[in-house]
Amino acid sequence: MKTDDLIRMLATDTTPVPSHRIEGRFAAASLVGLLGAGVLMLAFFGLRPDLQSSMVLPMFWGKLVFAAALATAGVALLLRMGRPGMSLGLSVWWLALPVVVLWAMALLAVGNASPAERLPMVLGTTWRSCPFNIGLLSVPALAGMLWALKGAAPTHLAWTGAGAGVLAGALAALVYALHCPEMQAPFLAVWYVAGIALPTLVGAVLGPRVLRW
Repeated sequence: MKTDDLIRMLATDTTPVPSHRIEGRFAAASLVGLLGAGVLMLAFFGLRPDLQSSMVLPMFWGKLVFAAALATAGVALLLRMGRPGMSLGLSVWWLALPVVVLWAMALLAVGNASPAERLPMVLGTTWRSCPFNIGLLSVPALAGMLWALKGAAPTHLAWTGAGAGVLAGALAALVYALHCPEMQAPFLAVWYVAGIALPTLVGAVLGPRVLRW
């Protein structure tokens, strides 16, 4: 068989890939991740009992804004990393921005506190469990993001897996905020970020194994 004949045979009955196919997969994975995290949160932890009254506090919404901003930046990053040959552009900087802002708020709060208040502001009352709780809630979203990326064509597999972990951790933190009683920026800057780092590391390890094509 000649090369031209082989090309014509392979091209027969091909159909174009639907536009925004990757975006649709990420939307589905995000929805599954949020629903899965919500089910796990209700099953293992439950809503904070003072949820309604806490909703008038600025830092309650600050936690949600931080996680939502990080998740939005994570989606933008993965949409680029899922396509071969695409540079990261400003996506990495947008991903870092919510963390930098939170760290700046934490440093300001610690700097304005007395020495005796600083350690309790960082540790809160749930520092031993918070990162692992976020890591647990991130499992459905991480699985969904890796599934979504299997339909893409990433080339930097470890970094792409890490990006999937960041997004999964951010979605988990968004849901976990409905249970978590902690409201201090220093606590969030350490333990929420640590909780998001857990699926990030897992994603970096799984990326080269799961996303190979």
